[in-house]
Amino acid sequence: MTEKRIDEPSDLAEPGHLERAYIEQYLRSQGHTLASLATLPKPQAELLMRAASLYASAHLAEVETRSHLVEDMHGGTAPM
Repeated sequence: MTEKRIDEPSDLAEPGHLERAYIEQYLRSQGHTLASLATLPKPQAELLMRAASLYASAHLAEVETRSHLVEDMHGGTAPM
């Protein structure tokens, strides 16, 4: 089974799906998965999840900013 890349079209529009994909991407970059966190000492797992959440938040903010930029460029509705 091959892993999906985040930039592939898919059902990423589902709430939380893109955030989870970014979290998983970060964890893979650190040599872990969500499942492998359970094998780590709690403080280490929590530290990794905090870093993964920060990574995901930054990327989600970038996606939102780009979305607003595209809307503005194409005369879309004003962002809320």
